[in-house]
Parts: sequence; C-alpha cells; structure tokens
Amino acid sequence: MSKIIEIRWHGRGGQGAKTASLLLAEAAFNTGKYVQGFPEYGPERMGAPITAYNRVSDLPIKIHSNIYKPDYVVVVDETLISSVKVTNGLKESGAVVINTSKKPEEIRSYFDDFKGDIYTIDARKISEEELGRNFPNTPMLGAIVKISGVMQEEEFIKNMEGSFRHKFATKPQVIDGNMAALRRSMKEVRKV
Repeated sequence: MSKIIEIRWHGRGGQGAKTASLLLAEAAFNTGKYVQGFPEYGPERMGAPITAYNRVSDLPIKIHSNIYKPDYVVVVDETLISSVKVTNGLKESGAVVINTSKKPEEIRSYFDDFKGDIYTIDARKISEEELGRNFPNTPMLGAIVKISGVMQEEEFIKNMEGSFRHKFATKPQVIDGNMAALRRSMKEVRKV
C-alpha cells in the first residue's frame, strides 16, 4: 500500500464509531504504518450523528483535514442511510459497509446513485451474541479491515488482542468476546 487509504465512519454518539476509528489507527500504527484517526462532532450528546476518520499509509501523511473523498465508508447505524448522505464524495472504486440485518435488495435501494461496492454485516447480532450487548463498533472494525485490506488480517487480530488486553485490564472477561466478534465479523461481512 503506497497510497493513502481514507475511511469515513458514520455513527451515533455512544455507538463507538470514534473508538473504532482510534483502535484502527492504533493497530495500523503498531504494524509500522503512518496513521490518522480523529472524530468530528456536531452536538455532543448520546445518539447524535457523529463522523470519524482514518487515514492509513506506508508513507508519511501530510494532509491535515477532514476526509472529503473517502475510499471506504463505514455506517455503524443503518438509520443514518435515510437521513445522511453517507456516500457523499465516496469514490466509485470504493465501498460502503453497513451494519444492518436488512436484505441486500432493501439496502441497494438506498444507494441507486452509488456505483461502488456495498457490503453488509449484522454487527448488532454479532455483538449481542458474542458480547451480550449491542456494541456494534467491534464487528464493524473487523468488517472494514477485511473489506479494505488496510492491513494483514492476522497482524490486525494480534494487535487488537494486545490492545484489548490493555484497554480491558480490569475487565479481562470481555476480551474473548471482543476477539470472537472481530473474527466472526471478518467471516460474515457480505457483498450486496
């Protein structure tokens, strides 16, 4: 990867889109890549739409702005696809990954004007089954790594396990569930 890969995250406050973008930045950094991971807030409240960004490259990144023409878009909350133009600026060669349980034809109808690839994953189901609660950010993180190829999957898994061991040092019982959610999401993400 010599070019910069740019990812834009759409979610709602409290769903972990910001955290996922920062975890991706940390994992990529740990593999020797140059990274940026940062959020953009509107009204800072639980449930309000938020946007977060990642840039990942093998070379130093000299751009310091929001991402206007992303390679990939991650939609953590499917309700945003009817209220936010999530594909705005998304490259035709890019892809959007949506957390949804809807059928592919239902999802495709929201994106008639988008010519790129669309992927879906039921991150809610995965997180509820693996973590016991709806934390969609972990499965969405695994899905975007799988789709984008931003880093090698095994390197990513290894780095995330170390990150979770640090982050959840006082709650080690949640590490296995998070790791299972990551691995499962990488297997279950599907192209529409």
